[in-house]
Amino acid sequence: MSPTEHTILTTFLLSPAPLPTILPLQKFSALFPISTRANPQIQLLYRDLHHRRALAIDAVRKNIGREAKRGEVQRREVIRARRRDDREEYTGLDVTMEGMGPRIGNGQLDELGRGPADKAHGRAHTLLSILPELEAACGDLEDEIGELDQELERLMGEMQAIVGSLSDLRYGKFALQVGGGEVRDDVLEGLKGLRDR
Repeated sequence: MSPTEHTILTTFLLSPAPLPTILPLQKFSALFPISTRANPQIQLLYRDLHHRRALAIDAVRKNIGREAKRGEVQRREVIRARRRDDREEYTGLDVTMEGMGPRIGNGQLDELGRGPADKAHGRAHTLLSILPELEAACGDLEDEIGELDQELERLMGEMQAIVGSLSDLRYGKFALQVGGGEVRDDVLEGLKGLRDR
């Protein structure tokens, strides 16, 4: 099995050993002049370096996770685009008897019957190969449903605000005084502006 993007990035970007293994305090102290090696500030500098390195590694690990997820989304988009292209390619083909329309070979007819084959492998899916694809498709659908739910909530909020404003208009309660003046004056100015157009 080929390595995934996550394993490649983790292997090359994350250190396999912690700082004390790579650079012990004694070696770190040896980097300073002899007269300052006994200074207690060196140990504080070493701890600070260790802490900053751990924070940087955590940030890189999070970025690797995000990048791997983005790569997975891009891979799914490419697969969807290929499937869409395959569907468009077969749209309009007329599968009829010989002499009554375009002739389709057995391979094309088989592919039309079972759907586009797995183009990466040149063969149809097996039970083991279809499961990850179905899980990815379920994930895509869940993401789209989540986006639609957010859009629905936003639209419901807007509609409730509009209904509330209309209710205030009906009962003569105006939440906003435009320009600090009377609403009646503002309405008349708006009507005059419309008439002048």
